[in-house]
Amino acid sequence: MSVVGIDVGFQSCYVAVARAGGIETVANEYSDRSTPACVSFGPRNRSVGAAAKGQVVTNCKNTVQGFKRFHGRAFSDPYVQSAKSSLVYDLAQLPSGSTGIKVPSFYTDAERRSVIDAAQIAGLNCLRLMNETTAVTLAYGIYKQDLPAPEEKPRNVVFVDLGHSGYQVSICAFNKGKLKMLASASDAALGGKDFDEVLVNHFCEEFGKKYKLDVKTKPRALVRLYQECEKLKKLMSANSSDLPLNIECFMNDIDVTGKLNRGHFEEMCAGLLAKVEAPLRSVMEQAKLKKEDLYAVEIVGGASRIPAVKERVGKFFGKELSMTLNADEAVARGCALQCAILSPAFKVREFSITDVVPYPISLKWNSAAEEGDCEVFPKNHAAPFSKVLTFYRREPFSLEAYYNNPKELPYPDPTIGQFMVQKVVPQANGESSKVKVKVRVNVHGVFSVSSASLVEVLKPTEGEEPMETDLAGKEDEVCVLCFGSGKMIMQDKLEKERNDAKNNVEEYVYDMRDKLHGLLEKFVSESDRDTFSLRLEDTENWLYDDGEDQQKQVYIDKLAELKKLGQPIRERYIEAEERPKAFDELGKHIQQYMKIIEAYKTKEEQYEHLDELEMLKVDKQVNDAMIWMNSKMNAQSKQNLSQEPAVKVQEIQAKTKELDSACNPIVSKPKPKVEVPKDEKAEQNGPVNGQEGTEAQPGSPEKGAAGGTAAPESAEGNKLPEMDID
Repeated sequence: MSVVGIDVGFQSCYVAVARAGGIETVANEYSDRSTPACVSFGPRNRSVGAAAKGQVVTNCKNTVQGFKRFHGRAFSDPYVQSAKSSLVYDLAQLPSGSTGIKVPSFYTDAERRSVIDAAQIAGLNCLRLMNETTAVTLAYGIYKQDLPAPEEKPRNVVFVDLGHSGYQVSICAFNKGKLKMLASASDAALGGKDFDEVLVNHFCEEFGKKYKLDVKTKPRALVRLYQECEKLKKLMSANSSDLPLNIECFMNDIDVTGKLNRGHFEEMCAGLLAKVEAPLRSVMEQAKLKKEDLYAVEIVGGASRIPAVKERVGKFFGKELSMTLNADEAVARGCALQCAILSPAFKVREFSITDVVPYPISLKWNSAAEEGDCEVFPKNHAAPFSKVLTFYRREPFSLEAYYNNPKELPYPDPTIGQFMVQKVVPQANGESSKVKVKVRVNVHGVFSVSSASLVEVLKPTEGEEPMETDLAGKEDEVCVLCFGSGKMIMQDKLEKERNDAKNNVEEYVYDMRDKLHGLLEKFVSESDRDTFSLRLEDTENWLYDDGEDQQKQVYIDKLAELKKLGQPIRERYIEAEERPKAFDELGKHIQQYMKIIEAYKTKEEQYEHLDELEMLKVDKQVNDAMIWMNSKMNAQSKQNLSQEPAVKVQEIQAKTKELDSACNPIVSKPKPKVEVPKDEKAEQNGPVNGQEGTEAQPGSPEKGAAGGTAAPESAEGNKLPEMDID
């Protein structure tokens, strides 16, 4: 059994697997450990990863990327509506009203449910949905050998993760064998893509002035500019000098060029860089720690390589930044470690993980009796965790869970879900019943009302206590349904079968065209070869013209038509290869039986017990087989290889089997056993009762067995008496 950790990023994905030797980040089919988070839709099939990334420019309208931020959002969500204008592909509303397209610590309940649903649709058994920052802390701490003992003061480490689409900061307390998240803060609107956007806007403006080009009106040109700007950003992280940006045939067959240096780039990004400090300050305030309480500041994430970002983080904490983790793969490796801990198939050192609730969660209730609300899980509350709330009600009532600080949310809707507590009835005396409702945040960070129970007060009897009975709790889950996924899987399967059928036709054309003038040349007449070659050439032209996009059955029928001409030629070749072997085998069997017949006629002891009439039958069968073989060989020698053979291998093998079936039971019949009289046995001298040294009597079965050798096998697998062949 394998366990893997999956980091689904905004731009790239990483998969790490737990093995006996440790954690390994696996490579894709292109031998790359980073797989683009990209899906491209063709007329008939889908491409994912690197194959889809290659179509970003050529098929930009149907290639989707950056969909990580659409999880769990309604189509009417302000983020979705604002993002639509900057996307080169279109978004459409599904019947559910949702966009059907590891998780950041700032993911809300709906976003987490969406990822879990996607994992289930993909056939994955999700053991735990893990916050990215928590995965990083696990990858950092589980291998540390010098962590303080459980009873000692914990080691506090800050983790700064600046990815392509989001910025997350957390503080974690480490002790030997455990970690506890103390606080987290984030900015979902700050990431590497925002720095790319600054560059794109700069060059769009520059090219507009310099070349009179309106780049944003041409999706393909805009996609190419994004790609080049991302490359330029990475180069500027390593170089401070002026760097060029050149794109050939950018728009209207115009080559464009520009240049930029790191200093100018940082000036343009001043607004973004100013946002780095706020989450840092927030986690310190939440954890109530001073800078001198921190052991280290670990920085990860692809965009953390920007020098100006590292400079500001280091300046804020007054510490040299630590970069001991792989900036790109740390999340996937941490997820794989968590799976290994949870899986019974792996033995991993004990390491407990206490996560936190990223946003404060409250409940409000509504019934005929009253309305109200309360906070059930404050921000940074330990998770997973459950609580029991007590209500006094006479009838069913509803609960609504929501985030009570919407300003912190990445989108404005604070609602988590609606829950209905049913089957609530008053007590026998008419008073309100006591209802206990259990709420929890599970290991995935998902909130739910897990159960409800009614405390029924019985008639007061000494020593008795109230009895609790379970009520049926109904949970109205808020989740995103990815419609049409089963249909797409089936469509992918059919498309693969269609492509395979097409490839089979193409392979057959190339294979037969070469062999008609090589291996199979002697087995087809010149006129038939010319006709078949012309048909193959026509089929090849058809494949790249009208046959480029046909149904699967069309290709199957086309291949059948070609094989109708080509198969007889191939069969004549196979017959010519196998026929001499079959004749040779038949000849060997004829010679063996002839030797046995000769031995019988000379009264050899081994065959003298055989019946005369039966041996005459053997003699006739052998002579008939020889006449048949000679006539067929003679007829075949006069036949041209390009014609149908006078005799086929199957006929020769059948004749060999027929000969063996008639002769072998007769010639392999064993000698009858000779019984020794009892009185003679009593007079025998020498060892008895199976002792060594007993001599076999003349004509006894033992002598026959010892004096003979193994007989050759017939065509049916039976043994023939051994005969030397001249």
